[in-house]
Amino acid sequence: MLDQQKIERINQLAQKKRTVGLTEAETIEQQELRQEYLKAFRQSFRGQLDNIEWTD
Repeated sequence: MLDQQKIERINQLAQKKRTVGLTEAETIEQQELRQEYLKAFRQSFRGQLDNIEWTD
């Protein structure tokens, strides 16, 4: 997964977006961080699914 600093930054930007809004640069940063987070999440989830063994 992502390091804690990036997750905190994602949360900061989300909070700021709800309260005062984001600048264009912050919006781009938020989108990039979200894409990075989703990529890491998907890789982690895929790894978990690959380790599942079906038994009868």
